[in-house]
Amino acid sequence: MVHGKKEQLLKVDDIERWLENYFLDPLTSYLDEAAFRIDLFETAEEYIIEALLPAYRLQDIEIILETNNISIRVSKGSSEHNRKQRNIPFPFPVIEHEVTAAFHDEVLEVFIAKNKLCAGIIRKVLIVQ
Repeated sequence: MVHGKKEQLLKVDDIERWLENYFLDPLTSYLDEAAFRIDLFETAEEYIIEALLPAYRLQDIEIILETNNISIRVSKGSSEHNRKQRNIPFPFPVIEHEVTAAFHDEVLEVFIAKNKLCAGIIRKVLIVQ
């Protein structure tokens, strides 16, 4: 049991380092301006990605879970110029966690459960309104 607690502490340290690196990375600020703004939050039960998507509709948004990455893609029409994407890397296999999403008032929220696991497969996330 002590061994399990030590592993948990390492994970907390990894998460804190990941969040710090994400917010200090100059590329994050650039992508907030060039694509769309992303914020990351942590609660006791989940990690939350919040994407500000003004002028987009639910049908313009796609969320793809990859091994250690969540990809948020938005597009208006078929023009390549109107497509934007943000990739958020995680320090753990995000595909093994329950992930849900909601879109309202031009804000997309993606919820990654800390303690609810699921089949580790690459998949799209259903977005509710």
